[in-house]
Amino acid sequence: MRCRGGMEWSCSGMEFKNLRVYQPDGTFRTGGLTISGDRIAAAQSSADACDMDGLYAIPGLVDIHFHGCAGHDLCEGTHAALAAMARYQAEHGICAICPATVALPEEELCSIMEAAASYETGRRDAALAGVNLEGPFLAESRRGAQNGAYLQKPDAALFRRLQEKAQGLIRLCEIAPELPGALDMISELSGEVRLSLAHTDADYDTACEAFRRGARQVTHLFNAMAPMTHREPGLIGAALDHDRVGVELITDGAHVHPAAVRAAFRLFENRIILVSDSMSATGAADGRYTLGGIEITAENGRATVNNGHTLAGSVANLFDCMRGAVGMGVPLGQAVRSAATNPARAIGIQYDYGSLEPGKLANILLLDEDLNINAVILRGQIID
Repeated sequence: MRCRGGMEWSCSGMEFKNLRVYQPDGTFRTGGLTISGDRIAAAQSSADACDMDGLYAIPGLVDIHFHGCAGHDLCEGTHAALAAMARYQAEHGICAICPATVALPEEELCSIMEAAASYETGRRDAALAGVNLEGPFLAESRRGAQNGAYLQKPDAALFRRLQEKAQGLIRLCEIAPELPGALDMISELSGEVRLSLAHTDADYDTACEAFRRGARQVTHLFNAMAPMTHREPGLIGAALDHDRVGVELITDGAHVHPAAVRAAFRLFENRIILVSDSMSATGAADGRYTLGGIEITAENGRATVNNGHTLAGSVANLFDCMRGAVGMGVPLGQAVRSAATNPARAIGIQYDYGSLEPGKLANILLLDEDLNINAVILRGQIID
């Protein structure tokens, strides 16, 4: 058995020892793992298990906010696009995905939801664990690369029509809480879907009320929102004051300065959810792409709308972002927790994903000291 890094494993089974195994609290312990079928059977191994020479073992990552990769986008609304994205993600250590829409007309969103609901995950592909409805309930003032022509006022009935088409697959719904009817929509839907405050100019009091009514997440912290100041703490300050709220963070090196990344991890500690917010140029060549009908330029590690000043998602996958966070000074265990454990909990798939506990799916990444991937084990099978 040969791993991606070229090292020959002198064993034929799925029993490993001498690993540095990630723990749910963000620490590592030296030990083993045993796999039976597609599940982790035991957090231990026998003496004749395959010696992994101190490799890190971390859970497969979970990206709950990205738009596309490998030249494709969720909003193409096809099984072929979903399959290409899922294959790319699995090859890069992301084992469960919750891709995001952009603001589009209802008819197009319905087609996207129908395609997602009828899609079947391939054997070597990341599991489609949900859909993230980013748009159309966003503020024009902070729309970023969203198409303003398709933004709409919050509408619980519209959400439910889309959820019906998706057969319950929408795990996240993003909303600007200052919009007319937004707070009522949050109250109405808080028991049906995880609500994330996004693309918003909400002040502190409005954001606090949204959290009181049941919103539980902040979309890409610092981006597409008012900054936190000492007199107007805004959404960021409101999130700090609500311990049950998780915050997304993009650590691709373009969206958030490393000093702000370190500050976010100190302030929010274990509530960070790393996301890539990647678009279709990720894993593809630089050039011109589209996102929700808007032309995007991908060049030199950045994706922007044509004026070059507004970011339009990233061109980094979630594994890149996790490594990027470590490079910015975030401890490895905390970065893994933010890229695997926390996102799995956020969308309610923590019983199968997000850690290496017995009984969970055997989605395991084996990394060397420099955090290069030596092997991806996807649902108990090593993929090349």
